[in-house]
Amino acid sequence: MRLITFTQDTAPRPGLALSDGVGLDLAAADPSLAGGWPELFSDLDRIRRLAQRYVAEGTEFDATGEAGSIAPPLLRLSQVRLLPPVLSPSKIIAVGLNYRDHAAEQNKPLPAAPLLFSKAPSCLQAPHGPIEIPAELVRVDAEAELALVVGKRGRAIPQERAAQHIAGYMCLNDISDRAAQYADRQFFRGKSLDTGGPCGPWLVTPDELPDQALGLRITCHWNDVLMQDSSTEQLIFTPHFLISYVSSHMTLLPGDIITTGTPGGVGVFHKPPVFLAPGDVVEVAIAGIGAIRNPVVRWEPTP
Repeated sequence: MRLITFTQDTAPRPGLALSDGVGLDLAAADPSLAGGWPELFSDLDRIRRLAQRYVAEGTEFDATGEAGSIAPPLLRLSQVRLLPPVLSPSKIIAVGLNYRDHAAEQNKPLPAAPLLFSKAPSCLQAPHGPIEIPAELVRVDAEAELALVVGKRGRAIPQERAAQHIAGYMCLNDISDRAAQYADRQFFRGKSLDTGGPCGPWLVTPDELPDQALGLRITCHWNDVLMQDSSTEQLIFTPHFLISYVSSHMTLLPGDIITTGTPGGVGVFHKPPVFLAPGDVVEVAIAGIGAIRNPVVRWEPTP
């Protein structure tokens, strides 16, 4: 399943992308399915059975195009705004230097253990929303990443049981203010820029993907120029290992995000380095999951 959060002149609502063009409004299909995804992850089997009632109708609509008729609880995805699949995680845990090719481009040895840092949850942005850069920030970079969302609470989770705690996978762009990152000699401020965590376009449940979402092509384009082109097979520490490792020190809660690192090709390690500027468009895509595409704009404070 592909789990979405959307708005259509309403408060955010949970839904499903039944196909590329048709979605299902879960609260309209079953009013007891209110709230957001963290509260609903425990009901995924029930939601899967509900979705089966509408899959055939959604596929038929896609075949006929926009001329086809559609009625609630089905909806046209082109007519809603997709939001981050999870709106308010208790934490976002990120992993540095977790791709072999990213370590190679820095001439660094592979780490013996994951390098963890956090991003402020307020950084999250919609899959097609703008990346807002204040005028004084001139060394802002983009990083294509595979992110997982926790579906079940757990502490000290054994690696062999980690799969039970993953609700789904999504794309995430780890926007990074390199000047702040290097000046502070730690990552939190530089990685927590408002709108600096575009993600989505949906959560793909693990049953739709290879084990641990490994072996998937991951790319990042800036203005249609290919910057990063790798595979999640290059991950040093796998999603199941990361679930176990992170939970050894902190309780993971439904809706928490672990973003697994970026492959080689980020702007700061190009020769010469390149950085984002207003007018740019950045696309992160992962095979089997989807793509997010975000324009870069100048942010100005409100007078």
